[in-house]
Amino acid sequence: MSTSTEVQQDTRFFGHPRGLANLFGIEMWERFSFYGMLGILALYLYRTAAEGGLGLPQEDALGIVGAYGGLVYLFAVVGAWVADRLLGSERTLFSSAVLIMIGHISLAVLPGLVGVGVGLACVAVGSGGLKANATAIVGTLYAEGDERRDAGFTIFYMGVNLGAFVGPLLTGWAQKDVGFHLGFGLAAIGMALGLVQYTLGRKNLGERAKAVPDPLPASRRLLAAGVALVLVAVVLVLLLTGVVNPGNLADVVVWVVGIISVSYFVIILASRKITGDERSRVFSFIPMWIASAVFFSLYQQQFTVVEVYSDQRLDRNLFGWEMPVAWVNSINPVFIIVFAPLLAALWTKLGERQPSTPMKFVIGTVLMGVAFLLFLPMAGSGENASPLLALIGILFVFTMAELCLSPVGLSLSTKLAPAAFPTQMVALNFLSVSFGTAMSGKLSEYYSVDDEAPYFGTVGGIAVAVGVLLFLGIPFIRKLMKGVH
Repeated sequence: MSTSTEVQQDTRFFGHPRGLANLFGIEMWERFSFYGMLGILALYLYRTAAEGGLGLPQEDALGIVGAYGGLVYLFAVVGAWVADRLLGSERTLFSSAVLIMIGHISLAVLPGLVGVGVGLACVAVGSGGLKANATAIVGTLYAEGDERRDAGFTIFYMGVNLGAFVGPLLTGWAQKDVGFHLGFGLAAIGMALGLVQYTLGRKNLGERAKAVPDPLPASRRLLAAGVALVLVAVVLVLLLTGVVNPGNLADVVVWVVGIISVSYFVIILASRKITGDERSRVFSFIPMWIASAVFFSLYQQQFTVVEVYSDQRLDRNLFGWEMPVAWVNSINPVFIIVFAPLLAALWTKLGERQPSTPMKFVIGTVLMGVAFLLFLPMAGSGENASPLLALIGILFVFTMAELCLSPVGLSLSTKLAPAAFPTQMVALNFLSVSFGTAMSGKLSEYYSVDDEAPYFGTVGGIAVAVGVLLFLGIPFIRKLMKGVH
């Protein structure tokens, strides 16, 4: 069995620890299955039975997709807690990967809404658990001060984007030429491949990955299990009685995540364990939390409104061949792969002259609003008449906005976190993404291909306005940040 020291001195994977290859693989295949499934999910929900779909109202279908995405990020918080208190990151990741595979198999073989319910529940819980822990395990592969660490994370995130690029291409092809269930089946096969290679290399991850940082006392485990069972029972009752249904699922997730987020802020700010400066920094995080939620409310519409737009408004004819709708979801990962290193190099070169974190949030939020305003010139152009090149340009703006805001959000939450609440602040960052993603489903209920201009103008204009307000508040926010750049 490999010790932690042996793992950290390992150079068998292009100069990096061999375990990085296993984590690269599991993350690549998880993103392959996740984005591959998302690329065809909305279509499956709202297309008619004759087209192989379930025939749900379009607004319900898009609400489900947004709520599902919100739940993934909510369960990332739960997955982090399970790893910290019960199982450790490595065991949590492995269990999550198994659950993801079960979810995709359910979508592929179980009929109708039963398959959707079981499949999405399993994938949401599993993807949340994997998302929370894969990055943490990469960190355990390197000793403190190891100069390979940043390069290792770069390699790992290339796996993320490679999977996100290839997944929609294959599932989109399968859905178009054979049917939805083959598309979901390919997602299941991809996850199974990732799980096999990960299982074969688990020994390469060392003991640090298995450690439980803050074990829950044995006396409290029964209580935790009881609370979990009660929550599951309540959810099942609400679903089976129809209190929670496809029409209001996005609303429910938005409210739940909103209440949890407010509670987190209140608990931290009211704590006697934090100093005055730490409390000030937490207050400074609130406007940026709001900006992050607004950003993701628009950005995550790639899988709701942009998917419908690609299906019904986009000219996908390429020299007589019709491109699958899901292929549009592979455009953003290409831009990220190309431009993320360039933007990172730019920030490094600028050093202290680079924009402050609040200014990066401003740029990201405003650009995201501008991306939606760029749909306006094509409004009303007719069925499948919008040029593909124009949508590629809009998705380029999506990517630039993402690269300005998304990577710095997690970093900011760690910088502003009080010493007594480091994990809770990271959880708050995930919750802003969860809230925004659920809102992307709620907002998309108001979108109609027959009257697009009011939707794109309103949503885009609000995002720009939020960015401008944040810009005006930068001097006050930076004062609250107490020296954090």
